[in-house]
Amino acid sequence: MLQLRPNCECCDRDLPFDSDEARICTFECTFCAGCVDGALNGVCPNCGGGFVPRPIRPVRLMGKYPASTKRVVKPEGCGVA
Repeated sequence: MLQLRPNCECCDRDLPFDSDEARICTFECTFCAGCVDGALNGVCPNCGGGFVPRPIRPVRLMGKYPASTKRVVKPEGCGVA
């Protein structure tokens, strides 16, 4: 089950569970569309993989399967592995 992380690892932008701006790689590294398309040029700085839009979990399942509240931010910023 996806963690649905709450923020962009690069700019710390909030990405709620139903955000259509959230992008993830195969390791669930989570970034906003702006950082993915801009500074990251479509490549995950953690694993080197690509990104896809993060699926949106139905609201009816959020009580049983809540999104993560743990914020992850790269202190060195975008584009740095």
